[in-house]
Amino acid sequence: MNLKDLYINFFIEKGHKQIPSSPVVPENDPSVLFNTAGMQPLIPYLMGETHPYGTRLCDYQKCIRTNDLDAIGDTTHHTFFEMLGNWSLGDYFKNESIEWSFEFLTKHLNIPVEKLAVTVFAGNDLIPFDQESHDKWLSLGIKEKRIARTVEDNFWIAGETGPCGPDTEIFYFRSDDEIPSTFDPEDERWVEIWNNVFMQYYKDSEGNVTELPKKNVDTGMGVERTTAILEGVNDNYLSSVWKDVIELIEKISNLPYEGNETSMRIIADHLRTAVFISADPAGIKPSNTDQGYILRRLLRRAIRHAKKLNIDVNSDFEQQISKLILNKYNKYYKELVDNEQVVLEVLNNEKIKFNRTLEKGLREFEKVVRNNEDIDGTSAFRLFDTYGFPIELTIELASERNLKVDEEGFNNKFKEHQEKSRTASAGKFKGGLSGNSEVETKYHTATHLLNAALKVVVNKDVHQKGSNITSDRLRFDFSCDHKLTDEEKQKTEELVNKWISEGLEVTKKEMSKEEAIASGAECMFIEKYPDIVTVYSIGDVSHELCGGPHVKNTNELGTFKIKKEEASSAGVRRIKAILED
Repeated sequence: MNLKDLYINFFIEKGHKQIPSSPVVPENDPSVLFNTAGMQPLIPYLMGETHPYGTRLCDYQKCIRTNDLDAIGDTTHHTFFEMLGNWSLGDYFKNESIEWSFEFLTKHLNIPVEKLAVTVFAGNDLIPFDQESHDKWLSLGIKEKRIARTVEDNFWIAGETGPCGPDTEIFYFRSDDEIPSTFDPEDERWVEIWNNVFMQYYKDSEGNVTELPKKNVDTGMGVERTTAILEGVNDNYLSSVWKDVIELIEKISNLPYEGNETSMRIIADHLRTAVFISADPAGIKPSNTDQGYILRRLLRRAIRHAKKLNIDVNSDFEQQISKLILNKYNKYYKELVDNEQVVLEVLNNEKIKFNRTLEKGLREFEKVVRNNEDIDGTSAFRLFDTYGFPIELTIELASERNLKVDEEGFNNKFKEHQEKSRTASAGKFKGGLSGNSEVETKYHTATHLLNAALKVVVNKDVHQKGSNITSDRLRFDFSCDHKLTDEEKQKTEELVNKWISEGLEVTKKEMSKEEAIASGAECMFIEKYPDIVTVYSIGDVSHELCGGPHVKNTNELGTFKIKKEEASSAGVRRIKAILED
């Protein structure tokens, strides 16, 4: 049985309800481009909202992390990965959480106890040593020498303030060497496979820590890493998660995996991630900003490495690989079935576009070397940044003319570019429980009013395609086949402000998904919602499925003002708006 199925079945037997995997593009969370962890979609419930499925939850969540993109190509890193998780929202705590983790690993996955070790929180000036977790592990048969105490690695908090607490991490000895009797977390042969976070305390802005009245458990276990461990391979790409994809790349390239590992891993990883991004209900297309930029970068990097393997990039190589990936995962993720053609078109179109860019790059290269001089770092970086030329290709072409490339200059320019990108996107990768301030809550409610107003002013068939909220503004994407006229923008703005001034009450009601749809409730991504949903109503003007949070009355919002209306992608327009006091 698949690891995901084993895990879900186990926790259902322990009284958990399975919740659906959220889309990879988070809704109304400006802190990240993608869902980066299994807990991220559950933030409102970890903060105290009631979950319609109850207090014991489990799932497998699609996650994307791109902050270590340059590490892809080794044996363990992936941009897309699946996270198994189980949660207690004020229900069970450390005792059951640790016991069930241990039971699943040793009794259901048959991992020998002697290959396991754990870390626990050592304690600091504010929070004591986690004696309870330590003693529980001892009682289960983990020896004292296999329980390491740390501070930094065993304490979790989302930001500077908020819910926080100790965690305990479970490690597996991934080596054929003799297992050391004493566990050293710095020994790379020990690989972390599971993390149990205990949200036990609250840290305020003054740095004071108090015990939470309602404590939560959040756990996470990576599918790819655990599968590789269970199958006894030290390279994730040799596990059943990847083996058939790698074999197909070997067949297409007519080359063996051995000796070509880096390029084959990058192609396999990047195309899998691209499949999930382009299948997401948010309708992401390759572009030069945000999620679209990541999608473009992944596809172009995969194509460059296909060229390195002498794959004919004008063939349907990416279609073959993508279809295999779609078939591997469509049992678990419905959007892969619904959007298969979209995925294949997105990948093919970007490949064609990039091939044209490469041709332009070759012409640019000829200009750079027309005087038969060595290539400086700035020119090499421009070929890379503007025309997608990998430095290896520039070096190869230069060497054919007996020219040299200033690699050090290129690397300096590349590091400078990385630093700028990191600074510009710092806010995009914060994550955590720090969002949903009072201002953001107002903007959240304003998006509902804007959605309703556009249906009245523009077209009743207008639907939300995405949104992004910060403490400074709201951004709202909607289906529309034309640029809004000045009159349409003015009428939309006036209608939203009319509803605000009327002081409409905002109410919420829980009901079945079927009841919500039958009642006419608006819904952006119907497949992401559980069977029991929350519908927020704003007077008689708006009814939407939503996780919240919202203001109590529209008179709290201030004055609504549209600042910009522009194209987002084909058939999708974007409004940026603010609320003024």
